[in-house]
Amino acid sequence: MKMGGIPVDDTYCEAFDGLFVRLLVTAKDEKRLERAANAATALPCTVFGEAEGGIELSVPASQTPDGRPGKIIQLWVNYGSKAPEKLEYEVAKRIRQGILVIPTTRVFNALEDVDGYIETMERVGHCGDGYETVETHWGREMINIPLMMGSFLIEKKLGYKKGVMGGNIWYFCESEEAALEVGDKAVDAISSIEGAITSFDICSAGSKVGGKYPEIGPTTNHPFCPTLCGCIDESEVPEGIVSIPEIVIDAVDLETTKKAMKACLKAALGVKGVKKISAGNFGGELGKYKIYLKDLL
Repeated sequence: MKMGGIPVDDTYCEAFDGLFVRLLVTAKDEKRLERAANAATALPCTVFGEAEGGIELSVPASQTPDGRPGKIIQLWVNYGSKAPEKLEYEVAKRIRQGILVIPTTRVFNALEDVDGYIETMERVGHCGDGYETVETHWGREMINIPLMMGSFLIEKKLGYKKGVMGGNIWYFCESEEAALEVGDKAVDAISSIEGAITSFDICSAGSKVGGKYPEIGPTTNHPFCPTLCGCIDESEVPEGIVSIPEIVIDAVDLETTKKAMKACLKAALGVKGVKKISAGNFGGELGKYKIYLKDLL
């Protein structure tokens, strides 16, 4: 298969269920807002039983409840019987340490049609050490937490819902410059799709199932490391390929995942040095969703 002259592997990406919250973070100015959104969503680490996240989109002050600039962020955990409790723990941790401590920030629920709600009083509200209050602002029930720089306001209930994690696209590139260019274009393309995030931005380290050191989590996908080409028998790096960036996608549903992956495919058009497009999977061992690239063309 080809797309705009670029070969596309007849393969699939393997995605799986996750549980997520969708939050609106606002702040007095863009500097504080950017810091809070980045701090709360940094460090993807679901493989260690924690959370991962990303910034979905920016929201102008004219469209936020409090009339201040905002960003929609998503935070995710792996799906399972204990997922709601795990999500509550992880979301609260990232709000306390990544958002509450940034001056002038506030947090609102930004998810409709929810599967359930996280109550924020116990793990976030009580940061007020008993001096917190529940108040109504902008037609929402908010917890007011007194701080040394004013108050932190957070909506008392945050909705959560099941979504799809792990959609991905790989680019086989003949230069690092081409890899960075196409990766940036893909990340930009995802940022225009409501409901989708990329938790890694451009990911330089696609992982594999198994490895010699399971105690540290997934290790490098060595058959696809260009620097090992010619050094190992199992190398699957084509001749002339020096960089293989991966774009990982989490989205509110399967159709949004496919839409984001399709945008990533289109992002490669016109980028000199992209020699092939593929996707990562785990041989069907990890996820319930198989998204075939041929169906996206």
